[in-house]
Amino acid sequence: MRKKTWLSWSSGKDSAWALHVLRQSAGHEVTGLFTTINSAFERVAMHAVRVRLLRQQAQMVGLPLYLIEIPYPCSDEQYAYAMTDFIMRARNEGVECMAFGDLYLEDVRRYREARMQGTGIEPIFPLWGRPTRPLLQEMLAGGLRACLTCVDPKVLPAEFAGRELTMELLESMPSGIDPCGENGEFHTFVFDGPMFAQPLDIEMGDVVARDGFVFADCKLRDVAL
Repeated sequence: MRKKTWLSWSSGKDSAWALHVLRQSAGHEVTGLFTTINSAFERVAMHAVRVRLLRQQAQMVGLPLYLIEIPYPCSDEQYAYAMTDFIMRARNEGVECMAFGDLYLEDVRRYREARMQGTGIEPIFPLWGRPTRPLLQEMLAGGLRACLTCVDPKVLPAEFAGRELTMELLESMPSGIDPCGENGEFHTFVFDGPMFAQPLDIEMGDVVARDGFVFADCKLRDVAL
């Protein structure tokens, strides 16, 4: 029997590809997505994607979306409390596994595993250990399309914010940038891919600097938000 699984959905490429991989798995059935939301700005934490776009993504992949609201700024204790409360909710709804799109950051994985310990919910990492350059090539060849909504200007020039992620764009990045941005160099928003019923028609808006990062606003084309 396939295990009931909820997937951590950042709105970006890794979580979207994790969904694609899990949907081909005989052992797991993804029945929901969950996302951490900055309650002050009504946007996805770090990715800075509007909640409205997040809901559109969930609709296109055909899954219910569960929002975990956190304050801004958010302490480690506040984050841990919000996640503990949500894990209890998931357990009460019969969730057996929680999936994450992490690739190789051991400290992040250990943190997630520690949060799950003793809950009866198994943390799984369907993309774990995959070399990031071939993984990105696989994503793009498979039809995934994403734009950069956040960049760390300490390692990646601000003008990359708002651009579509392609192999050509990757080749123009400074040396040392992880192809999937696993070290926080950039974050993405997926607007098309094999996990979508149809693509989202988006356009990029203002680019702003805030809290040491550069964010590009993404919105639905010709829709007032």
